[in-house]
Amino acid sequence: MLSDAAILKKISQQPKHSASFKQLVRELGLHGQDRRGLGDRLQRIVASGQLIQVDSDRYAIPQAATGKNLVAGRLNMHRDGFGFVIPDENSLDPKLKGRLAGDIFIPPPAIGSAMHGDHVLVEIGTVRPDGRAEGRIVRTARRAHTTVVGVFHYGHRRNYVTPVDQKIAQEIVIPQGLEYPEGATAKTDSKRSDSRHRVLGEEAARKTDWTDLDNVVVDVEITDWPTSTQNPRGRVVEILGYEDDFGVDVEMIIRKFHLPHHFPSEALDEAQRVEPTISKKELQRRRDFRDLPIVTIDGETARDFDDAVLVRHLDNGNFELQVHIADVAQYVKPRSPLDQEARLRGTSVYFPDRAVPMLPLELSTDICSLRPHLDRLVMSCIMEIDHRGEIVGYEICEGVIRSAERMTYTDVNAVLEADAATQKRYAGLVSGFELMRELALILNRKRERRGSIDFDLPEPVIEFDEFGLMKSITRSERNIAHRLIEEFMLSANECVAEFLERRRIASLYRIHEKPDAKRVYDFEVIAATFGYSLGVGSLPIQRVQFKSDRRSSYGTGKRAHTMEIPKDVHITPRMYQKLTEKIAGKPEERILSYLMLRSLKQARYSEENVGHFALAATTYTHFTSPIRRYPDLIVHRILKEVLQGSAGVPPTVVRASRPHAEHEDAPSPWSKRRDHAAYHEAQEPLAGPISHEELHEIAEESSRSERRADEAERELMEWKKAKFMQDRVGEDFDGLIISVTKFGFFVELTDLFVEGLVPLSTLTDDHYTFHENTREIIGQRSRKTYRLGEKIRVLVDRIDPVEKKIQFALFSERQEPSRRRKRR
Repeated sequence: MLSDAAILKKISQQPKHSASFKQLVRELGLHGQDRRGLGDRLQRIVASGQLIQVDSDRYAIPQAATGKNLVAGRLNMHRDGFGFVIPDENSLDPKLKGRLAGDIFIPPPAIGSAMHGDHVLVEIGTVRPDGRAEGRIVRTARRAHTTVVGVFHYGHRRNYVTPVDQKIAQEIVIPQGLEYPEGATAKTDSKRSDSRHRVLGEEAARKTDWTDLDNVVVDVEITDWPTSTQNPRGRVVEILGYEDDFGVDVEMIIRKFHLPHHFPSEALDEAQRVEPTISKKELQRRRDFRDLPIVTIDGETARDFDDAVLVRHLDNGNFELQVHIADVAQYVKPRSPLDQEARLRGTSVYFPDRAVPMLPLELSTDICSLRPHLDRLVMSCIMEIDHRGEIVGYEICEGVIRSAERMTYTDVNAVLEADAATQKRYAGLVSGFELMRELALILNRKRERRGSIDFDLPEPVIEFDEFGLMKSITRSERNIAHRLIEEFMLSANECVAEFLERRRIASLYRIHEKPDAKRVYDFEVIAATFGYSLGVGSLPIQRVQFKSDRRSSYGTGKRAHTMEIPKDVHITPRMYQKLTEKIAGKPEERILSYLMLRSLKQARYSEENVGHFALAATTYTHFTSPIRRYPDLIVHRILKEVLQGSAGVPPTVVRASRPHAEHEDAPSPWSKRRDHAAYHEAQEPLAGPISHEELHEIAEESSRSERRADEAERELMEWKKAKFMQDRVGEDFDGLIISVTKFGFFVELTDLFVEGLVPLSTLTDDHYTFHENTREIIGQRSRKTYRLGEKIRVLVDRIDPVEKKIQFALFSERQEPSRRRKRR
């Protein structure tokens, strides 16, 4: 199948690293649809900066085309006007790659017409001996922001919009006549959305008659890009409302992060055409689980139920764990409008009071959702588990279930806590839940034995009153019901990943690489101040002194600057696990758990299986949430192809067995992992219904979509916290110092899950300096010290209305009464 990687590889193999369109068609052996799609793919690769179009018919690798140090990457702007370009790995010349250390600095005059987030082509001018580089943007390959959300203002000579995103520093000029959406007037906003497919949850009440747009939040389409002498220009395409109006903050975040939130009519039509009834032929083809007491367990506000479970005893004394997952792949076909939109979204995005779903409501909350007492198609993983938690065998099949009950975490927890009323209500299921708890605890102990890490860090939860207004911010609670579902889903994901890898089927994996030595070193330095260590031993450090520093210090009597770079270090998940056990229940647990998490890499999707460090799993994937995650849907498609086409096994069932585990004191499987490259070189090549190249593209896209969703959810939560604290300015609270930096220290309030900064400039009783080696702020005269984990009392000093940041000040009992308001 045609892919970007295949095209780039072919061009790189040509003389002068360039090729014409006809040459590519001939040498790649393209016909029909692939030939017609080559032009679009080439333009997309050109837009990404990995190719340059030399003339109308010839394409080349950037360095080969110009002879200059050209690098493609994403521009990350600073609000002061300069920026950094994060290079694409595949656009770097091998020689240049060895010299660069980090991102490429772009001074303000060299930004040109580019804006924050744009994919650009950079010409590198100078590379310092320490690897830092400076360059200029020669071309914008792909725009990140065709629309920008901001606040409208009437000006003396011109109207303009101030972007919400502080990294887009330039105001956007709105010419006369373009203040209202096309086809609308001052009385009517024609862009008002009435589609129930846009978000799940209560949306903002949309006003329709706007006669005055001053200080109103709008979405603007860029019509003219900025130049060195001119601001960008645009036209208003949507009026959202005043920033403080109910729900407008969510609308702003959706547009700031460019989250797709309108389903195309083709996707909606396809969803509405899906036949909800299941044919007799389909039922006969599948394994029937409808007579079993299978249940779903989700949160109180959940509207899509994509997993259901059952645990029972087998005659041999082992447990049988059944995990049934909604068969979304049965309804969302490859390359259909529904599939294209799901791939574009990548994931559902969840906000405190609503969600932007990956699939239309007809599927996400109805046909695919495992609603109680209704027949639903599923992909099933049936596991046999012994009393040590080892999976001794498993079976994967297509099935049909009829959920016996829609359970919530609260109700299941109440049953297991022996709440009489709840146990009476679910009398027929009580024994099943008790068996689930028994198995979940066994599985958890199994993971502990192999070194799996569980930080158990709480998440903030916003509680609303009956009018939709925030009334509190609390820490989320994870009870036994949450834990048993987590353990069951982890087991199913591992079985599916192992099943596909053993058969050498090309698939997607959820991977988590081991941490960088530098981050481990930084954590060890801080942990040592608390008297802890990961136990990695003495870290090998390489001291580097750059020639430029030696030359500048020669004859001055000053010591040349040296940089300490940690070498590779032996680290295993069990080292993290043991430290989490040591700090459990200690005052410093919150701080060190957060720092340990920061030292780890971010999990991502990949077509290459390199294991999951945090779970101490050598093979792992995502299979259990196809309603809300696109990679899960891809894994389902691959499974279905294998199940329906495998030779020598029944068409809907594939069984596998696993050897019993080694002794309980055996080392973590992560510590004895085989060399990945050497292992796979000896194996048969990967095969499967989806090519390796396309899986790579899906993995990259899905990882980016996940990060975008996480950033949007996190930023909205910070906005909500800032808004919640506005009426508490002047009040004082107990808090904990959770981070210390050169510009101040961050404090988390004890009673509220809210963080804020105490700036260094507000500490006026002494001259304070930041000591990087100990992460402390120390007064020069008094030696007063502020350090991680210290309990402190602070005053809510101010809320930054632009950045939505909370600023604290140290509280003193001698402060003027007028500044201290009564605590609510």
